[in-house]
Amino acid sequence: MADLGSGAFANLIRHRSLADIDAVVISHMHADHFIDVVPLRYALKYGDRPREKKLPLYLPPGGQEMLQRMTAAFHRETDDDFLGSVFEVQPFDPERGLRFGDVDVRFAATSHYIPTFAMRFDSAGKCVVYSADTAPDDRVNALAQGANVFVCEATLSRAGEIEWPRGHLSARQAAAMAQSAGVGHLVLSHYPATIDLAAMAHDAETGFSGPLTIADDGFSLEF
Repeated sequence: MADLGSGAFANLIRHRSLADIDAVVISHMHADHFIDVVPLRYALKYGDRPREKKLPLYLPPGGQEMLQRMTAAFHRETDDDFLGSVFEVQPFDPERGLRFGDVDVRFAATSHYIPTFAMRFDSAGKCVVYSADTAPDDRVNALAQGANVFVCEATLSRAGEIEWPRGHLSARQAAAMAQSAGVGHLVLSHYPATIDLAAMAHDAETGFSGPLTIADDGFSLEF
Protein backbone atom coordinates (compact mmCIF):
# COMPACT_ATOMS: atom_id res chain seq x y z
CA MET A 1 0.00 0.00 0.00
CA ALA A 2 1.07 3.58 -0.64
CA ASP A 3 1.21 5.91 2.38
CA LEU A 4 -0.42 5.42 5.76
CA GLY A 5 -1.61 8.75 7.14
CA SER A 6 -3.89 9.51 10.06
CA GLY A 7 -7.04 7.38 9.88
CA ALA A 8 -5.76 5.17 7.06
CA PHE A 9 -5.13 2.18 9.32
CA ALA A 10 -8.67 2.13 10.72
CA ASN A 11 -10.07 2.17 7.21
CA LEU A 12 -7.61 -0.43 5.99
CA ILE A 13 -8.62 -3.10 8.48
CA ARG A 14 -12.30 -2.63 7.58
CA HIS A 15 -11.59 -3.94 4.09
CA ARG A 16 -8.40 -5.99 4.19
CA SER A 17 -6.64 -8.46 6.44
CA LEU A 18 -3.17 -7.42 7.50
CA ALA A 19 -1.98 -10.68 5.99
CA ASP A 20 -2.98 -9.34 2.56
CA ILE A 21 -0.47 -6.48 2.66
CA ASP A 22 2.68 -7.19 0.68
CA ALA A 23 4.47 -3.98 1.70
CA VAL A 24 4.00 -0.38 2.78
CA VAL A 25 5.68 2.36 0.73
CA ILE A 26 5.83 5.89 2.15
CA SER A 27 6.08 8.79 -0.31
CA HIS A 28 7.53 11.35 2.10
CA MET A 29 8.05 12.03 5.76
CA HIS A 30 5.19 14.37 6.56
CA ALA A 31 3.09 12.96 9.39
CA ASP A 32 -0.17 12.92 7.44
CA HIS A 33 1.42 10.35 5.15
CA PHE A 34 3.09 7.96 7.61
CA ILE A 35 1.79 8.43 11.19
CA ASP A 36 -0.43 5.30 11.12
CA VAL A 37 2.69 3.18 10.87
CA VAL A 38 2.49 3.29 14.68
CA PRO A 39 -0.95 1.65 15.12
CA LEU A 40 -0.06 -0.77 12.34
CA ARG A 41 3.01 -1.77 14.33
CA TYR A 42 0.90 -2.53 17.41
CA ALA A 43 -1.59 -4.53 15.37
CA LEU A 44 1.18 -6.59 13.80
CA LYS A 45 2.85 -7.11 17.17
CA TYR A 46 -0.17 -8.02 19.26
CA GLY A 47 -2.91 -8.95 16.79
CA ASP A 48 -4.69 -12.28 16.70
CA ARG A 49 -3.04 -13.33 13.44
CA PRO A 50 0.69 -12.62 13.55
CA ARG A 51 2.47 -12.59 10.20
CA GLU A 52 4.97 -15.33 9.44
CA LYS A 53 7.42 -12.78 8.07
CA LYS A 54 8.16 -9.15 8.83
CA LEU A 55 6.24 -6.64 6.73
CA PRO A 56 8.47 -4.67 4.32
CA LEU A 57 8.29 -0.94 5.10
CA TYR A 58 9.90 1.18 2.41
CA LEU A 59 10.77 4.77 3.26
CA PRO A 60 12.19 7.59 1.14
CA PRO A 61 15.93 8.22 1.50
CA GLY A 62 16.59 9.55 5.00
CA GLY A 63 13.16 8.51 6.25
CA GLN A 64 14.37 5.64 8.40
CA GLU A 65 16.38 7.93 10.67
CA MET A 66 13.43 10.29 11.10
CA LEU A 67 10.98 7.51 11.90
CA GLN A 68 13.37 5.99 14.42
CA ARG A 69 13.75 9.34 16.19
CA MET A 70 10.00 9.76 16.35
CA THR A 71 9.40 6.30 17.80
CA ALA A 72 12.37 6.41 20.19
CA ALA A 73 10.06 7.32 23.08
CA PHE A 74 8.30 3.98 22.72
CA HIS A 75 11.49 1.98 23.12
CA ARG A 76 11.27 2.38 26.90
CA GLU A 77 8.05 0.37 26.86
CA THR A 78 9.62 -2.70 25.32
CA ASP A 79 12.91 -4.55 25.25
CA ASP A 80 12.75 -5.24 21.54
CA ASP A 81 13.27 -3.01 18.51
CA PHE A 82 10.02 -1.04 18.27
CA LEU A 83 9.96 -1.02 14.47
CA GLY A 84 12.27 -3.88 13.61
CA SER A 85 10.30 -6.42 15.62
CA VAL A 86 7.54 -6.42 12.97
CA PHE A 87 8.83 -4.39 10.01
CA GLU A 88 11.65 -4.93 7.59
CA VAL A 89 12.50 -1.22 7.39
CA GLN A 90 14.54 -0.06 4.42
CA PRO A 91 14.91 2.93 2.12
CA PHE A 92 13.79 2.67 -1.47
CA ASP A 93 15.96 3.83 -4.33
CA PRO A 94 13.88 6.20 -6.49
CA GLU A 95 16.08 5.41 -9.49
CA ARG A 96 15.61 1.65 -9.32
CA GLY A 97 12.00 1.19 -8.26
CA LEU A 98 10.51 -1.85 -6.52
CA ARG A 99 8.74 -5.08 -7.39
CA PHE A 100 6.14 -7.00 -5.35
CA GLY A 101 4.92 -10.20 -6.99
CA ASP A 102 3.67 -9.08 -10.40
CA VAL A 103 3.55 -5.38 -9.49
CA ASP A 104 6.29 -3.00 -10.63
CA VAL A 105 6.67 0.30 -8.78
CA ARG A 106 8.37 3.31 -10.31
CA PHE A 107 9.00 6.69 -8.70
CA ALA A 108 9.27 10.33 -9.72
CA ALA A 109 10.36 13.21 -7.53
CA THR A 110 7.67 15.84 -6.96
CA SER A 111 7.66 19.56 -6.15
CA HIS A 112 6.94 19.64 -2.43
CA TYR A 113 8.47 21.16 0.69
CA ILE A 114 10.57 18.09 1.51
CA PRO A 115 11.81 15.23 -0.73
CA THR A 116 8.67 13.47 -1.98
CA PHE A 117 8.04 10.79 -4.58
CA ALA A 118 5.03 10.02 -6.73
CA MET A 119 4.50 6.32 -7.48
CA ARG A 120 3.43 4.33 -10.52
CA PHE A 121 2.11 0.78 -10.06
CA ASP A 122 2.06 -1.43 -13.19
CA SER A 123 0.63 -4.95 -13.23
CA ALA A 124 -0.83 -7.17 -15.94
CA GLY A 125 -1.12 -4.31 -18.40
CA LYS A 126 -2.93 -2.00 -15.95
CA CYS A 127 -1.53 1.03 -14.17
CA VAL A 128 -2.33 3.22 -11.18
CA VAL A 129 -0.34 6.40 -10.48
CA TYR A 130 -0.36 8.17 -7.13
CA SER A 131 0.81 11.79 -7.14
CA ALA A 132 1.69 12.02 -3.44
CA ASP A 133 2.05 15.73 -2.56
CA THR A 134 3.15 17.98 -5.38
CA ALA A 135 2.83 21.32 -7.09
CA PRO A 136 2.55 21.21 -10.91
CA ASP A 137 5.54 19.17 -12.05
CA ASP A 138 6.52 17.74 -15.43
CA ARG A 139 8.15 14.74 -13.73
CA VAL A 140 4.85 13.66 -12.22
CA ASN A 141 3.11 14.32 -15.51
CA ALA A 142 5.58 12.03 -17.28
CA LEU A 143 5.10 9.29 -14.68
CA ALA A 144 1.31 9.43 -15.14
CA GLN A 145 1.38 9.09 -18.94
CA GLY A 146 -1.30 6.64 -20.09
CA ALA A 147 -2.26 5.50 -16.58
CA ASN A 148 -5.61 3.78 -16.19
CA VAL A 149 -6.15 5.56 -12.87
CA PHE A 150 -4.45 8.70 -11.58
CA VAL A 151 -4.93 9.33 -7.86
CA CYS A 152 -3.98 12.97 -7.58
CA GLU A 153 -3.93 15.42 -4.73
CA ALA A 154 -6.17 18.51 -4.86
CA THR A 155 -5.26 20.41 -1.73
CA LEU A 156 -5.66 23.99 -2.91
CA SER A 157 -8.61 26.15 -3.80
CA ARG A 158 -8.33 28.38 -6.86
CA ALA A 159 -7.15 31.17 -4.57
CA GLY A 160 -4.34 28.94 -3.34
CA GLU A 161 -2.90 28.60 -6.83
CA ILE A 162 -1.01 31.87 -6.32
CA GLU A 163 0.73 30.72 -3.13
CA TRP A 164 4.51 30.69 -3.23
CA PRO A 165 6.41 28.60 -2.47
CA ARG A 166 3.79 26.02 -3.37
CA GLY A 167 3.87 22.29 -2.75
CA HIS A 168 0.32 21.34 -3.72
CA LEU A 169 -2.22 21.36 -6.56
CA SER A 170 -5.69 22.70 -7.01
CA ALA A 171 -8.39 20.51 -8.56
CA ARG A 172 -8.06 22.51 -11.75
CA GLN A 173 -4.31 21.90 -11.88
CA ALA A 174 -4.75 18.21 -11.10
CA ALA A 175 -7.23 17.96 -13.98
CA ALA A 176 -4.85 19.71 -16.37
CA MET A 177 -2.10 17.28 -15.44
CA ALA A 178 -4.42 14.29 -15.92
CA GLN A 179 -5.61 15.57 -19.29
CA SER A 180 -2.06 16.17 -20.49
CA ALA A 181 -1.00 12.70 -19.35
CA GLY A 182 -3.93 11.02 -21.09
CA VAL A 183 -5.06 9.10 -18.01
CA GLY A 184 -8.23 7.03 -18.07
CA HIS A 185 -9.79 7.98 -14.73
CA LEU A 186 -8.92 10.85 -12.39
CA VAL A 187 -9.41 10.35 -8.65
CA LEU A 188 -8.99 13.51 -6.57
CA SER A 189 -7.68 13.07 -3.04
CA HIS A 190 -5.88 14.92 -0.22
CA TYR A 191 -8.34 17.80 -0.05
CA PRO A 192 -9.43 19.81 3.02
CA ALA A 193 -12.54 18.73 4.90
CA THR A 194 -13.86 22.28 4.56
CA ILE A 195 -13.60 22.46 0.78
CA ASP A 196 -16.69 22.85 -1.43
CA LEU A 197 -16.81 19.46 -3.17
CA ALA A 198 -19.20 20.65 -5.88
CA ALA A 199 -16.91 23.55 -6.73
CA MET A 200 -13.87 21.27 -6.71
CA ALA A 201 -15.59 18.82 -9.07
CA HIS A 202 -16.61 21.67 -11.38
CA ASP A 203 -13.07 23.03 -11.50
CA ALA A 204 -11.73 19.57 -12.40
CA GLU A 205 -14.42 18.79 -14.97
CA THR A 206 -13.58 21.93 -16.94
CA GLY A 207 -10.06 20.62 -17.50
CA PHE A 208 -10.43 16.84 -17.68
CA SER A 209 -12.63 15.06 -20.21
CA GLY A 210 -12.60 11.57 -18.71
CA PRO A 211 -14.29 9.93 -15.70
CA LEU A 212 -13.73 11.83 -12.45
CA THR A 213 -14.16 10.73 -8.84
CA ILE A 214 -13.60 12.54 -5.56
CA ALA A 215 -12.24 9.95 -3.16
CA ASP A 216 -13.56 9.51 0.37
CA ASP A 217 -13.29 6.92 3.13
CA GLY A 218 -14.36 3.52 1.86
CA PHE A 219 -14.05 4.42 -1.80
CA SER A 220 -12.89 1.56 -4.05
CA LEU A 221 -12.39 1.27 -7.77
CA GLU A 222 -12.10 -1.86 -9.91
CA PHE A 223 -10.65 -1.73 -13.39
